Amino acid sequence: MTWNLEFLPEARKDLRNLDGSQRQRVIKAIDKTLKNPLPRSEGGYGIELGHKGGANLTGCLEIKLRGEGLRAIYKLIRTETEMLVIIIGVREDEEVYDKADDRLKIYGL
Repeated sequence: MTWNLEFLPEARKDLRNLDGSQRQRVIKAIDKTLKNPLPRSEGGYGIELGHKGGANLTGCLEIKLRGEGLRAIYKLIRTETEMLVIIIGVREDEEVYDKADDRLKIYGL
């Protein structure tokens, strides 16, 4: 199955704001995940999220770039085989989860 890749406008900006080497590593991780973005429980690469620090991210998945200290959160739009990147941010704090929750609410996802 081929998945289409989309970004929220804010996530595209998140990507542009990374330095060049980080941006390349995130793109490579997203490209790899796009080949099988399903949750690990279904044999894919995605790490399922639920409630994180008060943010409801149920239905979202995560890509961790441990070496870079970054994470990308995405949601699969299964009716259209679309992978939507919600946010790309620093792994150290819970702020990325709160921002992802806010963006999900803004876009009604």
